[in-house]
Amino acid sequence: MKDISIVIPLFNEAESLPELHRWIKEVMNNNGYSYEVLFIDDGSNDESWSVITRLRAEDDNVRGFRFQRNYGKSAALHIGFEACNGKVVITMDADLQDSPEEIPDLKKMIEVDGYDLVSGWKKKRYDPVSKTIPTKLFNWATRQMSGIHLHDFNCGLKAYRRNVVKSLEIFGEMHRYIPVMAKKEGFGRIGEKPVEHRARKYGTSKFGIERFINGFLDLLTITFISRFGKKPMHFFGTVGLLVFVIGFGIFTYIGGSKLIALMNDEYQKNIADQSIFYIALTCMIIGTQLFLAGFLGELVARNSSRRNDYKISEEI
Repeated sequence: MKDISIVIPLFNEAESLPELHRWIKEVMNNNGYSYEVLFIDDGSNDESWSVITRLRAEDDNVRGFRFQRNYGKSAALHIGFEACNGKVVITMDADLQDSPEEIPDLKKMIEVDGYDLVSGWKKKRYDPVSKTIPTKLFNWATRQMSGIHLHDFNCGLKAYRRNVVKSLEIFGEMHRYIPVMAKKEGFGRIGEKPVEHRARKYGTSKFGIERFINGFLDLLTITFISRFGKKPMHFFGTVGLLVFVIGFGIFTYIGGSKLIALMNDEYQKNIADQSIFYIALTCMIIGTQLFLAGFLGELVARNSSRRNDYKISEEI
């Protein structure tokens, strides 16, 4: 088993790969680490794969994986995590904005300090304001919803204990929430390290403003799944019952008022002529639908092949 696996997802980064490889090799040799570098080519349409092929021929520590088309960073990380063999797994971007010089300290935080996961924090960023401000809002929202106090959830430079990456299934665009997913799997020792953020030397950023919209939706998804994935009735049933009780309470009130008025020969508008009646009716209908959604969700969850998929960290 290698000391370190370095997983590098990339898309159209042919210019930066040779320099990045030389830099990683220098740091690894200077520290005496056994290592492997996994380049995951996410369907590049430049010369990236040719460069990876050449690096593989020159260095046995290099491994390469090429997607037939562009699937996204989460898919690339998933393949890298499945294939890696290191005791400590490092992820970093291929654009030279992450420094391999950070690797020894990250490795120490995992092996000596006892962290399960260490996330980089780019305190000083070389990004435009149009990117930094949404990033700050994104990180704030993620901190509030996850309870994990990291400054930079989306930093590509991270270190993991081996069993962490082997326990994660990353899909969609969930790479932004790997710390949240790790915590869900029981790896709560999550740390942070300020890291150097370098100005981009080659090419352009591959991410647009739409990632922040998608990121927020993914955050809602991962938060819901982590809390109610195996017990959907606890969410839908509770909310549905509450809404139904509110509607039924309103209906009881206006129905009771009408009945008392009739008994006392007092004038009272017909129930169907009162707008509040339709509010009550809507609440009862929505409440019933939510309750049924929870019931159906329970049926799906209880018949899932993974309903008892619990991961054991140690056994004696």
